[in-house]
Amino acid sequence: MSRTETPTRDPVAIQGEIERRQREIERLSAELAAWEATAEGAPKRLPSFASVSGNEIDPLYTPADLSGDYLEKLGLPGSFPFTRGPYATMYRTRLWTMRQFAGFATAEDTNRRYKYLLANGQTGLSVAFDFPTLMGYDSDHSRSLGEVGVCGVAISSLADMETLFDGIPLDEVSVSMTINGPAIILFCFYVAAAERQGISPERLRGTVQNDILKEYQAQHAWVFPPEPALRLILDMFEWCSANAPRYNPVSISGYHIREAGATAGQELGYTLANGFEYVRRGIERGLDVDAFAPRLSFFFDVHNDFFEEIAKFRAARRIWARRMRDEFGAVNPRSWRLRTHAQTAGVTLTAQQPENNIVRVAYQALAAVLGGTQSLHTNSMDETLALPTEKAVRIALRTQQILAFETGVANTIDPLAGSYYVEALTDQLEAEAEEIFTRIEGQGGVVAGIENGWFQREIATSAMRQQQEVEADLRRVVGVNAFTGGSEEIEIDTLRIDPDVERRQRARMARLRNERDDARAQASLAALRRAAATGENTVPRILECARSWCTLHEIRAAMETVFGAYREPVFF
Repeated sequence: MSRTETPTRDPVAIQGEIERRQREIERLSAELAAWEATAEGAPKRLPSFASVSGNEIDPLYTPADLSGDYLEKLGLPGSFPFTRGPYATMYRTRLWTMRQFAGFATAEDTNRRYKYLLANGQTGLSVAFDFPTLMGYDSDHSRSLGEVGVCGVAISSLADMETLFDGIPLDEVSVSMTINGPAIILFCFYVAAAERQGISPERLRGTVQNDILKEYQAQHAWVFPPEPALRLILDMFEWCSANAPRYNPVSISGYHIREAGATAGQELGYTLANGFEYVRRGIERGLDVDAFAPRLSFFFDVHNDFFEEIAKFRAARRIWARRMRDEFGAVNPRSWRLRTHAQTAGVTLTAQQPENNIVRVAYQALAAVLGGTQSLHTNSMDETLALPTEKAVRIALRTQQILAFETGVANTIDPLAGSYYVEALTDQLEAEAEEIFTRIEGQGGVVAGIENGWFQREIATSAMRQQQEVEADLRRVVGVNAFTGGSEEIEIDTLRIDPDVERRQRARMARLRNERDDARAQASLAALRRAAATGENTVPRILECARSWCTLHEIRAAMETVFGAYREPVFF
């Protein structure tokens, strides 16, 4: 019989096997208890044996820590419940997409960096926007003073977006854009830029982050209040389902939740709860769940606790598959499949002994791949000091390439499956997430939990505990509170942003306003305000604003007159 054939299973034999396994577990449990009681036995369970998230780690894991049927809990790669991977062949036929988060100064500067990255073997682009862009302000706005191009690239109009991707065929390169509050506007700039390359929306591949719920919970880069912000996300679901079926209109992001101080379990639970909220809203909008769910993607952090991170990815896939099938009634297996991008943990990078960050990133990248990510960004060693230099970016990219082509890690699928420890951690994180879902329901749901500050307080409490552990030397960080010798000798070059960037961007904005058809621009903004007020899908109207050379803040302000601006209540 071949490996692919399924033998007929006799019910009597199955029951006998279950009883045999139960007797074996009982015998093993008794032997384990005796082993732990002996003087030469296992190490005692000390408080220091805990994961980064604070969960106690047992000295040994055995079959007694596992439960459930193999096919029910693990299945096969590409099959429900997708614990072992969202695709049947995983990296044997297609490696994960290798990305580097890049953006600084002007669109011209970043365009040169993108071409450098692509020439060095990167297979996807990830856009980092500067702070004014993230908040929906133009480069010449009074609130942008001193921030233009500092932490990312300045994009204030279709003209900037065109320059950003000049000479880069957008139908051949997958592009991820990390932006949330004004995401729908930047997406429309991107679609319009592709159109000017002669590329229709249905040929575009990529993702815009667009996860506003985690902004209220953790990162705080919002524009509008929750309800209108959610309405804009649903507008993108609807429009992309019909016009850009290969594009992911939201990347449901646990990364920033974790970076704010959440544990692995909180990252998992809050992120999936946010995903469920988007699905509920889409169904309430009247959309067929199988029309938009296959294009939902996720974005997880990869922290230092190697095995916990691997288990987190596996648990996420299993939870998502079951909820999508059993609660939301999705019938298309593609709707059950959780696909994720991962990024190594920026919060673990240290300014002290920054070259140590290369090692941290390598281990985190390995955990992401063993966890089954579809896309990966590796942080550069100098990102805690400044935007990365080309040298640091190249090392970070080479880290992924060595992992993919020299270690053999891509040769087999989910190689840690069956590890008593990994499977027990996967079960533990799944149970923790389910408990979190119950607590969120107790708050009245995700939006209610945001409005009453529950998420913010929970994350702050976790962050404080982790920081206190470091400050009390209960958790070692190499080069910070342990093995600090020689730190004063390490100096590395950092990227310096040309102080003339802001002046050049202001001049560019002035030229755009002088040269455009202002009557057409104002008419398109008026049409957008009417659409926002009436419930019409806003994407076509924002696209017309982009084509009319309206600026980012002009488009934001048009919607803000209808939706208002969000002001966070005081929770602490």
